[in-house]
Formats: sequence, structure tokens, C-alpha cells
Amino acid sequence: MKSLFQKLTRSGDDQFITIVSGLPRSGTSMMMKMIDAGGIPPLTDELRAADEDNPKGYYEFERVKQMDKGDVAWVAEARGKAVKVISALLKHLPADEQYRVIFIRRNIDEILASQRKMLIHRGEDPDKQDDATMKVLFEKHVRGVEEWLAGRRNVRTLYVHYSDMLGDPRPQIERVNAFLGGKLDTQRMGEVVDPQLYRNRA
Repeated sequence: MKSLFQKLTRSGDDQFITIVSGLPRSGTSMMMKMIDAGGIPPLTDELRAADEDNPKGYYEFERVKQMDKGDVAWVAEARGKAVKVISALLKHLPADEQYRVIFIRRNIDEILASQRKMLIHRGEDPDKQDDATMKVLFEKHVRGVEEWLAGRRNVRTLYVHYSDMLGDPRPQIERVNAFLGGKLDTQRMGEVVDPQLYRNRA
């Protein structure tokens, strides 16, 4: 029996790259795990281990962080796969590829609370940045990213809100499945969603 990935490849869906993006601490790792469970393999080097801030793993690929320095040779390897790209680096994706971007929205206050806890866990000063200032900057940044995404002919975008996914996952899973071709294992995707990880609610 052919694997789901082989079916996706055979149907030609391997020509686009699935991008999971959003602000830090917005739920991108959870979405990566869901897509992985659904049948699309992640592009990750597993260098960043799971910890108390992300007990299910980070699903990161370190070379993504070098895109703004010109390291984009790896991007073609992501065809037919999913890769996590922080929102600030989306604009560095090569224009000659096709992307389907799942952008995770989350309440900014929840993101800031989560970041604060992470800094404390790392022994860093959680007050080194003013939350009110950061909120304004984050909101402006997200607006700019959304405008950029809307202007790209090689990019299709699906917006998913973190609280919607945790509160009522089934409709959101169906949206993600339809967006990515309709061949994912939605049952397994649903098993990944863990409401207990929603620890910073606005």
C-alpha cells in the first residue's frame, strides 16, 4: 500500500512547499506536528530539542534562520514537505517556488505572556522589553506580513487562529486539509491537538 506521501507526490502536489508561519510562540510547532501526523513530512534537522516551553518539539530547520543572509539553496528540498518559517523571514523565500502558507494568528497578549515565561525559564530578564511597546511592534509587523502575502502570486495563504484550533479543532483541521489538497489523515491530525498546552490565555 502506498504511503500518503507517495500519493501526494504521485498527484503532483509535491511541487508546492507548505510553510507554517506566525509570530514566535503563536502555535506554529503544534501546526507542524499536526501536518506531520496528517501525512506531509516536515523538513527539520531536530537540532533543537523539546523542553518545558515546547514539550512536543520545535520542528525547526536551522538553515531557515540564514535566509536573510542569502542561504536559500535548501528551499527546493522542501517541495512536498512542510517547513516552519518565522514571519519575519517569509519575505526571503525565493520567488521561483510555489508556496502554501498556513499563518497562525494568536492574541498578542498571550504571545507576550508565553515569551515572558520562556525568558524566565532560560534565566533571562523578562522585563528587558516593554510589553506595551512590543505589542504595537508585533501588530504592525503582522499587518505588514499580511500585506506582503496578499501581494505574492506564488503564495496562497490560510489563516488559522490558535484559540479556534484549541477550542474546536475539527473545523480548523478540515480547513487545513482542504487547503493542502484534501488528502491528509484528519483523524491523526486531531489526535495531536492538546488543549492542555493552551497555558497562556488572554
